Amino acid sequence: MTALGDRRLFDLEQPRHQAAPIHPAHQPPGYAYLLHRRHQAGGPERRTGAAGVLITSEHAGTHIDALCHQAEDMRLYGGISADGRVQSTFGFTDLSADRLPVIFARGLLIDLVRHQGAPLEPARWIGLEEVRAAAHDQGVEPARGDVVLIRTGNGRNWGDPALYLKGAGMAAAVSSWLAELGVLAVGADNMAWDWTGEADPELGFTLPGHVLLLVRAGVYIVENLMLEELGEAGVTDFTFVCLPIKIRGATGSPVRPVALVEA
Repeated sequence: MTALGDRRLFDLEQPRHQAAPIHPAHQPPGYAYLLHRRHQAGGPERRTGAAGVLITSEHAGTHIDALCHQAEDMRLYGGISADGRVQSTFGFTDLSADRLPVIFARGLLIDLVRHQGAPLEPARWIGLEEVRAAAHDQGVEPARGDVVLIRTGNGRNWGDPALYLKGAGMAAAVSSWLAELGVLAVGADNMAWDWTGEADPELGFTLPGHVLLLVRAGVYIVENLMLEELGEAGVTDFTFVCLPIKIRGATGSPVRPVALVEA
């Protein structure tokens, strides 16, 4: 947390490194940083330089999904056909990361850890009833244009990839509820917003929120957030700032989101 006069700034990004958790679907390329140029003595002048190469999936670490990331029956958001007219070896020509907006909006935290007094148990769906109960108790009322973040306590497991990947995730009803409210974006401290362990029992496919939010409603998803400090501070209402990188054609973008909290 950083203090800015009478305001506090919370960094919501997880640290990026080669051993960090990543969804198996994005391995390869995964994530790697290679220092290819090092400081070495004996050069032509006193000044030396160092530089590296970053190799990464756009879905490694804390990131936002572009609307082209998912399709349903080969249709993207807005009914756009996921065919050769919009996707190629060099990425998408529509709904890609370079079309993602700068997000500057009211943010709301639904803190399930605070509500139940402990981090959620892993490997399960998080039902709508428990999310709405926590929101009600914490005075959180999502509305159109808001960014809604949900803390499960899984962020503290970032250093243990096997445990982190088992983190609980939102049931389809949670995504439907927020989509119906017209929120701008959602996010959580887990790998994929959804639970990744099984297909949704009603819809019959995995990652139901990715279809309900990205494809059907055009709601952005921010994944792998670090919400521990924000939650421990008792914050529920803040200004959410998220700046995607303009990567032409990409299906998502690394981000460093922050929460700006008034005193």
